[in-house]
Amino acid sequence: MLANKIKTLLLCVAAALSVSACSTPCGSPGALCAPIETVTSPAPRVTAPPERPPAPTPEEEAQVQTFAVAMPGTPAEGQAAATVPGQAVRIGVVLPLRSETLGRAADAVRAGFMAAWERERAGFEVTIIETGDAADDILSTYEAALAQQDIIVGPLARSAVTAVAASPLVTKPTIALNHPEDREGTTLPPKMLSIGLSIEEEARQVAEWAAREYPGANVMILSGSTAWQRRIASAFAGHAPQVGMATKTLELTALNGYLSDGEMVALRARLVEQPVDLLFAALDADQARQLRVALSAPPLSEIPLFGTSSLNPGRVSLYQGAELDGVKLLDLPWQIQRDNPTVASYPQPVPRDDERLTADMERLYALGIDAFRVAREIALRPGQPISLDGVTGQLSIDFGNGPARVKRVEPAAIYRNGVPVPVTTP
Repeated sequence: MLANKIKTLLLCVAAALSVSACSTPCGSPGALCAPIETVTSPAPRVTAPPERPPAPTPEEEAQVQTFAVAMPGTPAEGQAAATVPGQAVRIGVVLPLRSETLGRAADAVRAGFMAAWERERAGFEVTIIETGDAADDILSTYEAALAQQDIIVGPLARSAVTAVAASPLVTKPTIALNHPEDREGTTLPPKMLSIGLSIEEEARQVAEWAAREYPGANVMILSGSTAWQRRIASAFAGHAPQVGMATKTLELTALNGYLSDGEMVALRARLVEQPVDLLFAALDADQARQLRVALSAPPLSEIPLFGTSSLNPGRVSLYQGAELDGVKLLDLPWQIQRDNPTVASYPQPVPRDDERLTADMERLYALGIDAFRVAREIALRPGQPISLDGVTGQLSIDFGNGPARVKRVEPAAIYRNGVPVPVTTP
């Protein structure tokens, strides 16, 4: 009898040890014990992501994380027709989280998107879909996502947007996070719109602002030699004549980011001999500061200086000095209107202890917020014009009635006491 009891006890222990604590493997989508990411107070990881696994073979599925809240009751009036009554609108967010070059940027967008979803998530299911950089990977992942999602958000890279836009795949609403490489020569498919941040569009808006304040102005455009600086300078120069201003461009040499002292001396002499009404700086904040120091003596110090958001390095990099005071620029509400009710309603991104939160990463976090808000509007009011007080600017969108039209108006700012503060433009 005792032997039988011992035998029975041992069998029970063995059986208990063999039972898994999870009904599905941990880490798999839908695993009951898998960690669930919530973003009630998101902390976007804006450093390089952890070491990425090898790129998946064609047979492997893209890595996804799904977050869902079922639609309560019946769908709202005008809800996207692709959804089933009583179920959530499915949004697939396609981001290059496996990319060595874009992983940090993609993670910042992801965090902003999830922060916005957490605030207004009822009725929406979000799936984060990872890709790498290769066009084939992005196109195959995008095509697979179409079968499972009602709305696609992404891609992020300009090359990826170009590849998707040129394909015949865009059959569902797709919100690209960047512009195609040849923006002026590329027509997006009817079901695709781009809400990407554009330094060229900023430059054109600055030209319009400067023309309102200084009608018929003669402008000198000062540019560095990097690709993005040349793009800003070219956009301003191309738009200025349309608003009644004349321009000339001077490209400055920068060694390790610092402007040449000799060129600054030559610039002073040139501006004395050939005065201009205002300057436009296609430079970064440090270079603009050097420029202002070089032109600090009257009458050159009185020449107005305009620029884009490139002149705002963000809160963690602001230089405590008055060199930039009086400089005028455009930037996102997220950066210069912290007390804006819409901006204040979302949590701020928090970096890891060993990294700095750059202005560019903050802007991408803000882009993620507005990406969800635009997707939500499209789902709830398909075909209707969208007017959104966004954290990336005032957005006006017409989508679902032929080629999409998107306009973003950014607020103006002026440096005071070393900090850019909002101003009202004329």
